[in-house]
Amino acid sequence: MTAFVRRLSLTNFRNYHAVQISLGRAGPVVLTGVNGAGKTNLIEAISLLAPGRGLRRATMEELAFAEGDGAWAVSAEIEGMLGLATLGTGIDPPAGEDSAPVRKCRIDRESVGSATAFADHLRVVWLTPAMDPLFNGPASERRRFLDRLVLAVDAQHSSRVAALERSLRSRNRLLEDSPGDSHWLDAVEHETAEVAVAVAAARVETVKRLSAALDAARDQAPEFPQAQIDLHGWMERLLADHSAIEIEDRYRALLKENRPRDAAAGRTLDGPHLSDLAVRHRAKNLPAADASTGEQKALLIRLVLAHAGLIKQMTGFAPLLLLDEVVAHLDPVRRAALYDALSSLGAQVWMTGADPVSFGDIVSRANVFEVRGGTVQRISSVP
Repeated sequence: MTAFVRRLSLTNFRNYHAVQISLGRAGPVVLTGVNGAGKTNLIEAISLLAPGRGLRRATMEELAFAEGDGAWAVSAEIEGMLGLATLGTGIDPPAGEDSAPVRKCRIDRESVGSATAFADHLRVVWLTPAMDPLFNGPASERRRFLDRLVLAVDAQHSSRVAALERSLRSRNRLLEDSPGDSHWLDAVEHETAEVAVAVAAARVETVKRLSAALDAARDQAPEFPQAQIDLHGWMERLLADHSAIEIEDRYRALLKENRPRDAAAGRTLDGPHLSDLAVRHRAKNLPAADASTGEQKALLIRLVLAHAGLIKQMTGFAPLLLLDEVVAHLDPVRRAALYDALSSLGAQVWMTGADPVSFGDIVSRANVFEVRGGTVQRISSVP
């Protein structure tokens, strides 16, 4: 089955004062227009209907319309995993210069605690140009990418990651301000170890499931190279044959032993916050970082497609896919293969691109809109 957006409404969001897109069916959505018209802003709005800060990781203030009062709102009527629902999120006008904006989330006009609740209705996966240097960039970017993969199948993962970051910050402050306070350090390290193992275990489980999904789809879309993935970190490696309690105890002992070293460094130098996602080109037995630019893009698409398939397998519903400026950088053969793979997946796909010609193979079966300076005009609909 497919979860999809029926109607998307934006108010004072980015470069949109007010806009609404209505879709009768779950077919592909193509957004064309010149660079800077606001195509990515539309799919960014959809990405906010998932746990987290959206595909740009923007602050709440950055999302507001420049000529507005600081408030913004995104609302979507969806056909989701629990049937018809209206999901909404946004912020009110600032109460004062020093007041921090508080993001509000609603389902069917009823307030919910956070965007985590949206995951009961739909899952969202995206691929953007900012992710292109993933394999050559720092390990922190690959961890963030992996955590997004985990979050799409486990909506509580962001809470664990945030808790780990808070716990590590607390430990670092104690090491700096009160290095001799063993009582408080013991307490903080106890909590740190618990949440660290929970984060590592969730990542390991997702990598295991995704590896199986990649293997199962080995014969599908051969135009995209097979990817092999692994998680590098001692804690993740031990989880295969040690209990969580054993690993927690080992990490606590390591944290205690490394207090002088970490105090001198000003940060914690061991733990899952430093683990890395390793990706290889399977056929060439080559690290993804050493593959060509085109192969890296194709490997990334392979990962995203496999992840979307995994979500469908686990939930029974295909996720929304947001593909920002993806097809323009593919050759015609891979472009056609991508469209076929998306059709087989059965997901509602939102695609952006400046050149309408890039979508020639799909426009006959897509909802096509032209985006122009804060306005959206329908060009064609799904037949």
